Amino acid sequence: MNSVGEACTELKREYDQCFNRWFAEKFLKGESAGDPCGQLFKRYQLCVQVRPALAPARPVAADSKAIKEKDIPIEGLEFMGPSKGKTENSS
Repeated sequence: MNSVGEACTELKREYDQCFNRWFAEKFLKGESAGDPCGQLFKRYQLCVQVRPALAPARPVAADSKAIKEKDIPIEGLEFMGPSKGKTENSS
């Protein structure tokens, strides 16, 4: 499965391979000590968190299609990115 951020897909694949190997070869056999994939996960997590902030916020293709089909006016609207519009009480 691809990453939520296209630029991070390769990192996700590396992490998934590591995790699946660890899960099958170690965890299911009772060897749960250690975190062999932790650094890969942190690199992937950072990529997912940082990449969207670097790119301009815009609706995804499916959203764009629905907006056009329903003739929804969007001129002048600012689309929210990963951290825009969040308040302290938001989750």
